[in-house]
Amino acid sequence: MEERDLWYKRAIIYALDVETFQDSNGDGIGDFQGLISRLDYLDTLGITCIWLLPFYPTPNRDNGYDVMDYYNVDKRLGDLGDFAIFMKEAKERGMKVIVDLVVNHTSNQHPWFQEARRDENSKYRNYYTWVKEKPEELIGKPAFADKQNGIWEWDEEAGMYYLHRFYAHQPDLNIASPDVRREIHHIMRFWLLMGVSGFRVDAAHILVQSDSENDKDEFYDLVEDMREFITMHSRDAILVAEASGPPHVVGSFFKAKERMHMMFNFLLNQHLFLAFARKEGAPIAKGLKMLPETVYSSQWLNFLRHHDELNIEDLEKSEQEDIFKVFAPEEDMKIFGRGIRRRLAPIFNGNRNRLELAYSLLFTLPGTPMLQYGAEIGMGDDLTLPERNSVRTAMQWEDAPNGGFSDTTEELIRPVISKGKFSYKKINVIEQQCDPGSFLNWIERLIRLRRQFLELGSGDYTILDTDNRKVFVHSSHLDYTLIALHNLSNQGCHVTLEELQQKGQFIKEVFSNKPYAAPDNGRVELDAYGYRWFRLKPKQVKKKQVVKA
Repeated sequence: MEERDLWYKRAIIYALDVETFQDSNGDGIGDFQGLISRLDYLDTLGITCIWLLPFYPTPNRDNGYDVMDYYNVDKRLGDLGDFAIFMKEAKERGMKVIVDLVVNHTSNQHPWFQEARRDENSKYRNYYTWVKEKPEELIGKPAFADKQNGIWEWDEEAGMYYLHRFYAHQPDLNIASPDVRREIHHIMRFWLLMGVSGFRVDAAHILVQSDSENDKDEFYDLVEDMREFITMHSRDAILVAEASGPPHVVGSFFKAKERMHMMFNFLLNQHLFLAFARKEGAPIAKGLKMLPETVYSSQWLNFLRHHDELNIEDLEKSEQEDIFKVFAPEEDMKIFGRGIRRRLAPIFNGNRNRLELAYSLLFTLPGTPMLQYGAEIGMGDDLTLPERNSVRTAMQWEDAPNGGFSDTTEELIRPVISKGKFSYKKINVIEQQCDPGSFLNWIERLIRLRRQFLELGSGDYTILDTDNRKVFVHSSHLDYTLIALHNLSNQGCHVTLEELQQKGQFIKEVFSNKPYAAPDNGRVELDAYGYRWFRLKPKQVKKKQVVKA
């Protein structure tokens, strides 16, 4: 199979939480029937793959990542029948679906854990990690260091401590257990049979860690085992790793093609925001150069924001401070000591030019682009909500009660933004659909272009030298070459590119923030936060027609 035939390299991925997308029955909670009613919207937007956040039965203390049952749908959202209808409707529109595989831990309300704590002879006791004496030295650190004191919690009924790298109500599964690994296979098989096209592996870098003093090896064999299983049971399903860390850590997931198909590009994401904060292109080039090599079947998943915090912990301290100073100047905008709990539009104070620049960059950089629900209309955030819930408010469909998300007169599962410049009364889908110059219609055009130009998803990229540090320029080549220029600064400028001076090739400008004059001897003008895409192809030499006697 050629690289260009891998569907995930041509995908436009849209991340959504069923419970905050669309309510169909007036209970204030989004559900699968509501999502089904909005599939035509996603289809016409140009989305080709939906990533569903956890929808499993849950106490919902951690946005559904505290799972009580891996083989069902939370009754608030519908049932397996609704999920099957959703899959059928998505497939008819040519859209694939990826679901979360949350096997770092379960909820402490999961039947496995309840039986494990009651009966030391139960097979489920070995599904978790227990110790009678809490280790004096902290082998691992909590995922949420400012919210948890450690990674061991006392359980009164079991009379032992259990391991939890996340919240105390989320006991870690014992990945070293063969029974747990078989269970992971069963979970994957179940949802593959339901028609999903892959799994986002939650916190994969933590999943492979070992906190045992006797076993310092990391569990990359688990990832290889998952890859082998998914290859055997599906023709095109994929594994997407949510893994952050320095290059040698994230590179381990792409070490061989038997591991992950895709991985969230946290390294590049952090350097993008450093570039936005400093208004210069060098950090982007640095981020790209840091990325470990990939094999032909591997792909980076690029994003600007998603449902968690903007994590910048892998940058140097001075770089973090530069970002915090510009984009999170107030303390309640920060979280976990490492990130920012704001959506992109408020980060840029609603500046349309900066938003366009950012998404133009996202859609041209090497990898597959992902959008967070509501990003296409420039949705805001609600900093009065606790922790990461600030960026998980209900979708804003129209200027109607509850933003068109729900008909309920009761409290919503998450409030809709109703005040300020990002209120649903000002920012909503219907209003922007009626405005040809809206951000939503601009995003739709951007997606169309991305899907047309295969070199952006499957081509070889090159960082091009410029004579202006405020501008980042790169090219992607497959059958054609696309050159993208982005001015990170708030001042207009120009750059000169040798690549646009070569004779014997056709040069066509295909996208820009405004009409510009054509490049003059390689000189390209750019407005403040301006962007321009050029597509090049070799000049075709016409063959003389031979007339036979």
